[in-house]
Amino acid sequence: MNENQIILIDKPAGISSFGVVAKVRGYLKQQFGHKVKVGHTGTLDPFATGLLILLSGKMTKKSNEFLKKDKVYEATLKLGYTSTTGDPEGEIEEYVRQAQYRFIEDPLRRTASNGATEPRDDGREGARPKWNDIELVIQHLIGKITQTPPRFSAIKINGQRAYKLARQNKDFDIPSRQVEIYSIDILEYNYPELTIRVHCSSGTYIRTLAEDIGKALGTGAYLTALRRTKIGSYQVADATPLSDFVL
Repeated sequence: MNENQIILIDKPAGISSFGVVAKVRGYLKQQFGHKVKVGHTGTLDPFATGLLILLSGKMTKKSNEFLKKDKVYEATLKLGYTSTTGDPEGEIEEYVRQAQYRFIEDPLRRTASNGATEPRDDGREGARPKWNDIELVIQHLIGKITQTPPRFSAIKINGQRAYKLARQNKDFDIPSRQVEIYSIDILEYNYPELTIRVHCSSGTYIRTLAEDIGKALGTGAYLTALRRTKIGSYQVADATPLSDFVL
């Protein structure tokens, strides 16, 4: 084993990315007999699993080369509910559907052949989106879109992590950013569960994407599971389970 290396980890659920770094750092210290610098190249939320790229030793200087790589995720959404954090760790509430027809705000609206905007029937109370409704929504999310990262995220606001400010009920704004969605594929749909594969640019928040899909469908949505399968050309199939680095 080399001190200066790229380490691909298949992160399990229930541990933070910083926790993974700490375990690998401790393992390498034992292997080499001295402290080895270790850093990650992009976090995964504690509930999420999958590919986490760590760099050790002199390779940590190359972290910027990995930060901007595009990523592929498999995400499971639960429709009909929302979460204060966009994931299972928040407060879950049943989504209050509109009692009447509603419009999906541009660009997530259906346009008739004459150019008029048509009302959608998936906003009615008790209605369940059809497969075609979901396809229509995700088609409009392909390309460059503007996202506002979640309040419960690791983004720094005036030097402090947003999730820490959110837990303290502090009032703060997070700047929106432009990201790019290259593709979204529906893998499985059995209401209220929807599983999709997303290929996106660096900086994309899948929790925000899930919430946007839920809003457009008129059902609300939050992530129940998230797995990162690819970063650039690196694949989770080539990663090492974190359990191999447990002392």
